[in-house]
Amino acid sequence: MNKKWILFIIPAIIFITPFLIVEISAYITENEPNHWSDPKHLRQKALEAGFKPNPKSFEELLKIVDNPKNPLTKEKIALGKKLFFDPILSKDNSINCAFCHILEEGGDDNRPTAIGYHNQANPFHLNSPTVLNAALQKFQFWDARVKTVEEQAAGPITAPFEMAMTKEEVVNRLEKKDTYKKLFKEVFGEDKITFDMVTNAIGAYERTLLTRGRFDRFLEGDLDALSKEEQKGLELFIDMGCKACHMGRSIGGLIIQKFPVKSYSNIYLQFGFKNGKYVFEKIVFDSNTSDSPFPFENIGNFLGKDKSLRFKVPMLRNIARTSPYFHNGVVKDLKEVIKIMAKYQRGINLNEEQTKQLKAFLQALNGELVRYKY
Repeated sequence: MNKKWILFIIPAIIFITPFLIVEISAYITENEPNHWSDPKHLRQKALEAGFKPNPKSFEELLKIVDNPKNPLTKEKIALGKKLFFDPILSKDNSINCAFCHILEEGGDDNRPTAIGYHNQANPFHLNSPTVLNAALQKFQFWDARVKTVEEQAAGPITAPFEMAMTKEEVVNRLEKKDTYKKLFKEVFGEDKITFDMVTNAIGAYERTLLTRGRFDRFLEGDLDALSKEEQKGLELFIDMGCKACHMGRSIGGLIIQKFPVKSYSNIYLQFGFKNGKYVFEKIVFDSNTSDSPFPFENIGNFLGKDKSLRFKVPMLRNIARTSPYFHNGVVKDLKEVIKIMAKYQRGINLNEEQTKQLKAFLQALNGELVRYKY
């Protein structure tokens, strides 16, 4: 063999081997060929993976989302709801919180990028995350810069390209309204309104915006709530390792993750699902990976937390209703999103059947807003 080839191959093997060991151990499953779990065992598998149903009652909700620093009360929730839908919080009284977070449309606005005061587009081409189930998250905003919905509520109100208000302007406006002065006095027991009271009230309302659907019923024991195809998609979701990031009751929003992960200097590892197992197939040299590890990455040039390409992992509840996808809203089709995530985050090459099954499961995460009685 030519010495030049030897000098090239040996370093390449040394470089690639650690990734092969990590990836193969991560993706080869213990499933028997062509075996799928029966619904009873799949439910147990899902529960063991950390998935939990959303609460049915207000009493159950309080155990999960109540904030000790901002206790939920009927009056505070009602005030927060009034503020959420009132354009008084925007510079020209033209938009409200519901302008970007349409509760009937999945909790977002289905636009590629958020539009605010005077029709300004978000300068980083960021789209609006859903407000539904947001209280279940540990992080808010795409760069995870705050942790609570109360903190998050302040962002859009004071952003110059969203509602374009200052904290002082908000308080002055509300102080001039006798109705609001009375309501704030009843809720907080203070004569003066503060900006923190405003965001606490909105946050209290947002903590009640949880949804429930067929996946919740499946987790609770209704084994017929998911179709066979949806169940297969759930099992793939768990076995492929998607649940490592999209976890918990919220199915996301709990950690910060690099995106994209697979950018090993133009190398990514392709795995296939064969005879019931994930098996390593080949190393793929992708000429586009180095310059553009994620297609459309440069749109908006938003680099995540600390400009490190780390983003809050989005929730997947109601994901089929919240297109377009990714932080910059550049992909409209859920099927395409699934393929991109499998390739760039998991290093897996999905076939059409697997993609269809995963899409079916994600669509089963749709839910309706729970009308809690409080």
